[in-house]
Parts: sequence; structure tokens; C-alpha cells
Amino acid sequence: MEKIKTLSILSGLFGIIVVGLGAWTRLADAGLGCPDWPGCYGFVTIPMSPEEIEIANTKFPETPYEVAKAIPEVVHRYFAATLGFFIVCIYALTFRYKEVSVNIRNLSLFLLVWVILQGAFGYLTVSLKLLPQIVTMHLMAGFLTVGLLWLLYFKIKDTSLAGRESWNFTSKTRSLLNIGLLLVAIQIFLGAWTSTNYASYSCTEFPLCQGQLLPEANYKDGFNFFQSIGPNYLGGLLDHESRLAIHLSHRIGALVVTLYLLFLCYHLIHLQKTKLAVCLLGILTLQVLLGISNVVFALPLLVAVGHNLGGLLLITYIGVLRFRE
Repeated sequence: MEKIKTLSILSGLFGIIVVGLGAWTRLADAGLGCPDWPGCYGFVTIPMSPEEIEIANTKFPETPYEVAKAIPEVVHRYFAATLGFFIVCIYALTFRYKEVSVNIRNLSLFLLVWVILQGAFGYLTVSLKLLPQIVTMHLMAGFLTVGLLWLLYFKIKDTSLAGRESWNFTSKTRSLLNIGLLLVAIQIFLGAWTSTNYASYSCTEFPLCQGQLLPEANYKDGFNFFQSIGPNYLGGLLDHESRLAIHLSHRIGALVVTLYLLFLCYHLIHLQKTKLAVCLLGILTLQVLLGISNVVFALPLLVAVGHNLGGLLLITYIGVLRFRE
């Protein structure tokens, strides 16, 4: 049982790295750093020699090889594959220990199936040339994978802590956490949709946007989920008004989520769960500051990656609060 707990926390930490590398790859415009999958220009590793680069350019003349973009893409793929291997090992180990509960075994099985689905999304991300719908689903599925890994770790940990103090949340508190999870998930979707449609630069000031609170925007086309599959979505295909609608929706969503989570913090304090409330407030504050910094400082790469990881931490924390017991 101890081996499963160790492997689950290792996988949880590794999953955070994978999400961060995925964000780095996307934000550095390296999502098509390798035009094929699972290899890179037909190679298992990164083409480096002049001969290999010539072969790569011959095989894919429409996408000239750039080593600076191939590196983050390949590194992300290998880290993701390693995480998948860890999850396979976790599932295999659940059959080795008789004390493993059915719930833990079922959760590890779901993780196994889910990570295989993630691999399919990775393939589609490349084959459909960064189609925003697929990239957004890939990102959100990655968040769910990491969240479930941490939930698995805490559930396994709790089986060996007979004296652990229960949170004893009422049905009202669990309902409030459910709403919080839903709102944060929607906000993460809006953030992913903003990123995959390259709408982050649509508003370059805060709190106003183009000198207005709510400038005119095209919400119909901004949230058209039935875009035709174009030749390439690198850089985005939507017009400015459509991207503006996406960006503004993400801002409005951030305000709604912030107000709700502040209320949730108050509720937890009222229940004398002050430590839980302080942790939630700290994560929320960090995430809001990172989001504002993205606008004010024109999307610095490290800040943008940190904002992705902040969203991951926020939804994982609320998810563990809701489903740990």
C-alpha cells in the first residue's frame, strides 16, 4: 500500500510538471513543433544533426523544422508518456494489495482509461493542426487527470491514518463546493478557449479594455464551437471582435468566480475551518494577481504558465475538499 501512496504522490507532482510543460509549449507557439505524432519529423528523438534536419524538412516541406519549437514539444510528450506509465503501474499495484478498497481500485482504473484518452487528444491536437476545440479539451482533460491523481493520493493516505480528523462537511457545504467546482471548471474552460484562440492580447489594459468597460464584441463567432477544420490554427483564425468577446468572457468569469470563492471562504470560516479557508484564499489571490499580471505585462511566458498552474491548483484543492471524504 505504501508503494501505491508513494507512486501516486510522485504522479501528482509529475502531472503538475506535465501541465506546466503543456502550457509552455502552447504559449511558446510550439504546439506544432513536431507536425507528426508520436514521433517528431519521423524521428524518435529531436532531429539535431544537419543530415537529420535535412531529412525532416524533406518529409514535411510545409512545416520547416525549428529546433526551438521541437524541443518543448518533444519534452512535453516524453513527460506525458512517463506519467501514463506511472498511472499504469498504480493500477497494476492495486491488485497486489488486498487492503485496497474498491473505490481506490475503480479510481485508478478510471485514471488509466482517462490517460489513454489523453493520448488520443494529444494525437488529435497535432493531426488537426491545433483545432481550438481539441486543444481546449486536451488541456481540461489534463487538469482532471492531475486532480484525480491528488485525490487518489489523499484517499490512500487516509486509509493509513486511523486518527485523521474528519472535516464532517454538511450537505450544504458539499453543495457549495460542487458549485465552486463547476464555476472554476467553466472559468478554466474560458481561459483555455482564450489561449487556444490566441485572444489573450485582445485587451492590453486593466481593468478597462480599449478604454471601455465592455467594448463591442462578437460573442456569436467567438463561441462558435463548429469551426471548420482549417489548414492550420497556429496563431488563431478569428477576427478581433470575436477574440475580444472571448477575452471579456474570461474576465467576467474571473469576477464571478472570485466573488463566489470569497463567499466560500467566509462559509468555511463560519464552520471554523479557518486553515482550509486561508489556503483557498491564498490560492485565489495568487491566481487573480497572475491573471492581472498577464494583461498588464503583456503575457510574460513564466507568468502565463504560472496562471495555468494556478488554475490547476485551485480546482484540485476544491476537488479534494469536496471528494476526499
